[in-house]
Amino acid sequence: MKKNLRWKAALILVIVAGCTWSFYPPNEKIKLGLDLKGGIHLIMKVNTIDALNAVTDELVDNLERVLDDESIAFGNIEKVEPGKLVVSGLEANRGGEFRTIIDNGYPAWDVRSLGASDFELEMRSTELALLQEDTVTQAIETIRRRVDALGVAEPVIAPHGDRGSQILVQLPGFDDVARAKDIIKSTAKLELKIARSMALSEDQLTGGLPLPPGTEIVPGVADEAGNKMYYLLERTPVITGRDLKNASSGIDNQTNRPDIGFTLKPEAAARFQTATRENLGQMLAIVLDGSVISAPTIEGVIYDRGQITGNYTTEEAYDLALKLRSGALPASLEYQQELTVGPSLGADSIRSGITASLVGLATVLLFMILYYRLSGLNAVVALLLNLLILVGALAYFSATLTLPGIAGVILTIGMGVDANVLIFERIKEEMRAGKTPRTAISAGFGKAFRPIFDANFTSLVAAAILFQFGTGPIQGFAVTLSIGLLSNMFTAIFVSRFIFDAVLGGRRQVEALSI
Repeated sequence: MKKNLRWKAALILVIVAGCTWSFYPPNEKIKLGLDLKGGIHLIMKVNTIDALNAVTDELVDNLERVLDDESIAFGNIEKVEPGKLVVSGLEANRGGEFRTIIDNGYPAWDVRSLGASDFELEMRSTELALLQEDTVTQAIETIRRRVDALGVAEPVIAPHGDRGSQILVQLPGFDDVARAKDIIKSTAKLELKIARSMALSEDQLTGGLPLPPGTEIVPGVADEAGNKMYYLLERTPVITGRDLKNASSGIDNQTNRPDIGFTLKPEAAARFQTATRENLGQMLAIVLDGSVISAPTIEGVIYDRGQITGNYTTEEAYDLALKLRSGALPASLEYQQELTVGPSLGADSIRSGITASLVGLATVLLFMILYYRLSGLNAVVALLLNLLILVGALAYFSATLTLPGIAGVILTIGMGVDANVLIFERIKEEMRAGKTPRTAISAGFGKAFRPIFDANFTSLVAAAILFQFGTGPIQGFAVTLSIGLLSNMFTAIFVSRFIFDAVLGGRRQVEALSI
């Protein structure tokens, strides 16, 4: 064997070995998509208005504190609507200072005078769009952390549609819909606040009088009979979920029931220590998603550890700890579409896809052998190697195989012999022109290269567009098609030529070619 044939043979053997190692065993290396493995498909909308509400409320609190620190008297700061608030009764002749405070400290807000002592603040449109985009991005990352903690393999969590506020979640192999929805949708906003008092109704708490400054009323969680307490809490929390260092479920030693233990970051721990020292004997309300789930009495100074107890099952305690670890969602979610794919349906899809692929493969191979005789065996080897490279590449890059991906495999089978047909027909034309088999083979490959390259390149461009602008299944089809096109170029031009050279290279003179 000539030297150039030896290195070609070595390269082909290395590729065959690498692809075989990459996808074997296939049941472990090939990752199946939702439509083949079964699972949950969810489309949800992020209510970005919640994030705008939170930002506006935070600005109200911050302005009250800043104006007090600057000794600027004011009458009231009121939120008119999300993204807009009014400051009324500002101290005379201090409007300039107020504008300076807003310009320097809150550049996302525009200030407009409503009179001598009243001002309106409104979030700028550019900042509003950025806030909405950031809210969706944060929601995706939070959902991803929660799903990863569930142990779901190859989940799909991505923006969906062109509205900018929708998220697509696909959980292959996960069939507990109720649990998945609860874990994903729960805002899990945790706040620990000092409680001043509690009562059976809001009227009992206030006695019909206005709320004391800096306080709010928060309902407790209803018991089995539907009764619940109401708590008068300080509005500013001692710590929030953002201050948690870790959270994990366990068993309470005193009650022998599931609970959630948490640890705090150093700065929050110091703040928590000071707050518990100054409020010994007071209640510490644990507020989760706007409801007080428990309000234990502070009996001693607490530093960096705490405990959340309640009427939890083991799974509920684990899920709550998971939500707290992953962080709170920046806004609530609204489910718009829900689809559950059973594993039996996925198995049927796999069986049908494999059957279609094998039938297509057998038909193409039979045609090539019958029509092109022994040269058809050359195309058979090239096509089988093409499929081996395709499957090996899918496994190596951890690409998820979907039902459209199987369609891409079937299409690759058809396109895989297209290049061989062009080459073989060129060779036959050269032989009819009176050229020898060796010369005809060389000329056939040379003249067929440009059409083959152009055809595969344009198909690759189309596949790239599908991948860029498509979603899940469409992207799966594009990936499979792209890999198939690249491997087709390699096998048709390189491998097929190698086979011809290897078979004819040992003969001094070739009179005829079986084609």
